[in-house]
Amino acid sequence: MHSSRAKEAGGAPRGRPRDASRDDALRKATLEVMAEVGYRALTMDAVAARAKAGKATIYRRWESKLELVIDTCNELVSRSVPEPDTGSVAGDLREFLLGYADFLTGPSGKAAQALVGELPHEPELATAFRDSFLTGQRGMLRRILERGAERGEINRHAPLGMVNELAGATLTYRLMLTGEPIDAAFVDKLLEQALLPLLN
Repeated sequence: MHSSRAKEAGGAPRGRPRDASRDDALRKATLEVMAEVGYRALTMDAVAARAKAGKATIYRRWESKLELVIDTCNELVSRSVPEPDTGSVAGDLREFLLGYADFLTGPSGKAAQALVGELPHEPELATAFRDSFLTGQRGMLRRILERGAERGEINRHAPLGMVNELAGATLTYRLMLTGEPIDAAFVDKLLEQALLPLLN
């Protein structure tokens, strides 16, 4: 008993170890519910019902809806968009963009649209989204460009920040506004006509 209190004081998880497969089921349920009703209408009760879990099970893992949604997005993207290292900046950018396009147009695409659409109305969510999800994606792109610069593939005066912005923004624009396809042909066109010329 004394040792369990010591563990709690030291910040270790209380109770039984977390079941990773249960976490995945709860995240999947979160995405499904958010795709259907949006962030504001999403409730812990709805997620629990979809996952066939008790609400207490969710609160043992995530203290709030905000924490649950952000963790869900981060975990999904970390699995869906692995960081490429093909040996060339063109190859890395292409692999990243294709992976990101698959993420946006896959089963989580509707949930992503619902989430991004809420950001102007939910300041706390917007801040958390930028600090976690967006920072992670921008960091991955920055590392791709930095490796290219180290290999001498990129003009040292190239606008790396602009390339970073364009890479993600162009795909999101197509997804949320025009509805045009985000496929390999478009990714190649984006690279050849916009991103790579800016880097040379």
